[in-house]
Amino acid sequence: MKRLALAGACLAAAATFAFAQETPPAETQAPAAVMFAPPPPPSRARPDSSTDEGGLWGLSDRAEQQARASGQLETDPALNAYVREVACRVAAEYCGDIRLYVMNRPFFNASMAPNGYMEVWSGLLLRAEDEAQLAFVLGHETAHYGERHSLETLRATRARANGAMIASMVIAAAGTAAAVNSPNSASSIADVTRVAVDAVYLGTIASLFGFSRENETEADNVGFDHAVAANYDPGAGHRIWTYLIAETAASDNPDTRRRETRGSIFSTHPLSSDRVEALTARATALGGAGQTHRERYRTAIRPFLDEWLRADLRRRDYGQTAHLLDRLGAHGEDLGVIEYYRGEIRRLRRAEGDRAGALQHYSNAITHPDAPAAAWRELGEYAARDGRRAEAAAHFATYLERAPNAEDRALVEARLAQINAHTGGVE
Repeated sequence: MKRLALAGACLAAAATFAFAQETPPAETQAPAAVMFAPPPPPSRARPDSSTDEGGLWGLSDRAEQQARASGQLETDPALNAYVREVACRVAAEYCGDIRLYVMNRPFFNASMAPNGYMEVWSGLLLRAEDEAQLAFVLGHETAHYGERHSLETLRATRARANGAMIASMVIAAAGTAAAVNSPNSASSIADVTRVAVDAVYLGTIASLFGFSRENETEADNVGFDHAVAANYDPGAGHRIWTYLIAETAASDNPDTRRRETRGSIFSTHPLSSDRVEALTARATALGGAGQTHRERYRTAIRPFLDEWLRADLRRRDYGQTAHLLDRLGAHGEDLGVIEYYRGEIRRLRRAEGDRAGALQHYSNAITHPDAPAAAWRELGEYAARDGRRAEAAAHFATYLERAPNAEDRALVEARLAQINAHTGGVE
């Protein structure tokens, strides 16, 4: 996905030409499962579709439709309401423009499109340490919206774009969509083309947010002002950017470590020491401290930690995931989940000493009430392989008790029956 940004700038111009003359969709609303208090009226009217800004809104409408139909859309009403509330606290006069979607994607990303559609990804929610840090990031994104930075980007891109490249990208995108919708397509081809359509969607999102360094600095400053005005801790901005730089340095991938840290999965939002130093200086000059609301924030994301960490682990960058787990565990909370995923890193990585490390982390996990049931299953597997049948049977039985609807229940029951047949029952 990181490569999508290479095409992002051209996609912005291409999609503008393709969509500017189309009739805009009906008024976009939040998912039916997510109910909010009536928002204030929007701060700006929809621009004419024949203008640059109108074309950009048309592009945003298409991306929003894809987001609403995505299987990665998180519809939990409490989480959506909470994140939207934080966004509105730092949105100033733009609260009425926001239509917010929490997306289950394991990368650090938030964005607000020119039509007011905002995405917040689970990778950001995992990495923000408290509500103040989330507020700063959302204030930063709202600043891009308020200052119309996407329109600046579009106009700069159109001045540089190659017309033939634009045309070929439009044709390719249209052909991909047609292939997906064709009833005669083989399922394997349809799967590939659906991935391509999703790539076009993500590329479209990337194209809207390829901001200049000047835009990023301005968004930092405006987001900082809005967060401080909402009584959030002024140090939140430099802390979350510092964390992202540190996580990049912890990556297993040498290429990732060498690249400049980015504030999202796309080649946008470059994070530099200059930006961190500027935010640190502003926070220091203010003195005192606002609110972090760490406990409230952790309560809001706690029900999703297991699911989100499992998705993060699938990225296979164990250095970054380990760094994230250390951050999550710094306050001594949610240690059952955190220790389980530390064990998962060791189990999957299989480096020297990782087997013993995995066993230790799983054993640590089950001493905490929030341990995932899977910790007992993994301990059962290790015990069975080592010939400790009675111990394995006890762990598997506990797993089945704690996860009565587990997808692998039949398989584990068969394993347990086999073990008991050899031992004559649990000792």
